[in-house]
Amino acid sequence: MFGFLRRPKVRIDIPRLRPREDAVSYPKVNLAELTPEVLPYLGQVAYVQLAIFEEVSDAIASAPAVAAKQALAPAASQALDKHERLVAEIRRRVDAPAEVIAPFTAGIDRYRSLVKGADWYEQLASVYLTAGILDDFFTLLAAGLPGDIGPRCVAILDAETGRTAIVDILAAAIAVDPVLGSRLALWGRRVVGDTLLVARSAIHLSGNPESDEQRIEPVFTEMIAAHTRRMDRLGLTA
Repeated sequence: MFGFLRRPKVRIDIPRLRPREDAVSYPKVNLAELTPEVLPYLGQVAYVQLAIFEEVSDAIASAPAVAAKQALAPAASQALDKHERLVAEIRRRVDAPAEVIAPFTAGIDRYRSLVKGADWYEQLASVYLTAGILDDFFTLLAAGLPGDIGPRCVAILDAETGRTAIVDILAAAIAVDPVLGSRLALWGRRVVGDTLLVARSAIHLSGNPESDEQRIEPVFTEMIAAHTRRMDRLGLTA
């Protein structure tokens, strides 16, 4: 059922980016034809936000210092708030939001196990980078939702994330330990492919592989350009 539960037969080619100064000029793509029905969209994005909350909470629990725990707390709080607001949107349509979310939990949980990282720093990098990609994607996808639900979802996903603290923590650690920076740069490249598979699983495909790839490529190009800028903020090479 879900594309990210197994590797697709069609290889996903990550498009090459233009020089970095051109990345900010990428036009917004039209995802109206790729957007799924409202409830599947809401179910998946709601669980993604809950997963982000759980990952940040886990990072808080294993943080080496109280200051780090305090700095990360807003990121957990903001993700949980987004989850609750998306669940409220589901509840406007059905009485049992959990039943809408449940089909997506196994695949997303498996994905989380793939991108969790080997230690605390890789876990933080994964949260910052993968949550950023998925926020970008589901924001773009919301443009194809009917009526006023699209703008409401965009407003939810565009709200404050609290993740600047992650940038500060990682940048400070990388400044002290350049080897950590090299390791996180490799890890940042590693998580992109698995995250794009999650994004692909949410897209409504036509069944025509050639046509689908043509429609998906500009979407992924824009997402990777934003990912590159996030890597830049950490001082890492994408």
